[in-house]
Amino acid sequence: MNEKIKRIGIFTSGGDAPGMNAAIRAVTRAANFYDLHVYGIYGGYEGLIDGDIRRLETSDVANIIQRGGTILKTSRSERFLTVEGRRTAYENLLAQDIDAMVAIGGDGTFRGALQFYKETQFPVVGLPGTIDNDLYGTDFTIGFYTAVDTAVEAVDKIRDTADSHNRLFFIEVMGRHSGYIALYTAVASGASAVLIPEYDTSFDELVENINRSLKRKKLFGLVIVAEGNKLGSTVEIAEKLQEKIKDYDIRVSIFGHIQRGGSPCAYDRMLASRLGYATINALLEGKFNCMAGIINDVVVYTPFEQTVQLKKNPEQELIKMAEILGL
Repeated sequence: MNEKIKRIGIFTSGGDAPGMNAAIRAVTRAANFYDLHVYGIYGGYEGLIDGDIRRLETSDVANIIQRGGTILKTSRSERFLTVEGRRTAYENLLAQDIDAMVAIGGDGTFRGALQFYKETQFPVVGLPGTIDNDLYGTDFTIGFYTAVDTAVEAVDKIRDTADSHNRLFFIEVMGRHSGYIALYTAVASGASAVLIPEYDTSFDELVENINRSLKRKKLFGLVIVAEGNKLGSTVEIAEKLQEKIKDYDIRVSIFGHIQRGGSPCAYDRMLASRLGYATINALLEGKFNCMAGIINDVVVYTPFEQTVQLKKNPEQELIKMAEILGL
């Protein structure tokens, strides 16, 4: 065991994701088991710069495993992008005698952690907390499955009205530059088509797909659109398609931030708990500057350099399956 680590700081950064609280709980309870003190850093990197750091006891993380959002709050910090901001953050950690940090977040969080480690050699281990599921080094990120569940539930409701009115709905889901939420939502909701940034679908191909549905006398349609797709905004795509296809009454629904909220599903609670526990093991074993993830149901530790530089894309076979099942 690494006997140099006695105090651990923990923070959440970037977009919130269901399951972050479960991860905070797991880190705190696992650390307390090994007689380590945990300090919550409130407001992400901004809170670290401001010195908003408070001790977390086991009682502070009771009854939070089922809560969405993050009890530590979160932010996106412009100040941490500067050398001066990172220096202040480092000084605040030393002032509190904190020996290591756990960073829960996504790509931007780990880019910041990587730069911080390069400049200070301060031990940091990351937990993948983002609904986008776009991090290399883990099969799934904390919050992804809950976001998909939320989207699928909403799509099921839209299906009812689409069926009643002979409508074609274009439904936009989140994911930034990642199409995982859109792809999984499309398959799980039985959508006719899906547009994701990792796969080039031309407008003509989309028209052909919709016309194929019409020839089958399909009375309604659902197209799931990732916000980062390459054809343009969901509204623009729908308006352009309406000019080509008159047999459908085309509508648009944009889910937005509703996908980030809500109680985490059982899978995300389990994933967050496993990775939070694994993070403490990593620190005790001297593993730093890396992200804890799960690949093929086995905990792995991936260097931040790989996590932020290497891209994770959906499997082509999964994309093909979505196309075939949507016919």
